[in-house]
Amino acid sequence: MNKREGARFMVGAGIEGDRYALGIGAFSGSIPAKIRDVSLIALTGIEDANQELEASGLSAYLASEVRRNIVIEGMSSDDLNQLLGKEFSLGLIRLRATELCIPCERPANLSEKSNFLSAFKNRGGIRAQILDSGEVRVGDQLK
Repeated sequence: MNKREGARFMVGAGIEGDRYALGIGAFSGSIPAKIRDVSLIALTGIEDANQELEASGLSAYLASEVRRNIVIEGMSSDDLNQLLGKEFSLGLIRLRATELCIPCERPANLSEKSNFLSAFKNRGGIRAQILDSGEVRVGDQLK
């Protein structure tokens, strides 16, 4: 996972160069198939989870370790979760929130840290379907 200043969103595929757009993501072959065009997580969710982890003497997670495509500032995890089933925009790109990202063990295993499941419960973010192709840049607003 690498921080980028922008990305190309492609209808029916995902983010150009992303592991799921290339069909090589860990869960690409899941049955039933899921829409994995883009995943978003609230920065406050990461911060809240890390506070709980650190209070228990456990290691915090970097934003890159939670394995989500987009980190959203200025929105709570609850507000992000409320987008489920709705259309919204990130910059000029329309998206539809398709499901919650239920925390799994993969980030914990890859980062060799613990307690991802419990710390990120209800804070794992959302998956969304891309409805318009185009560019998204750091600083684009979610509306």
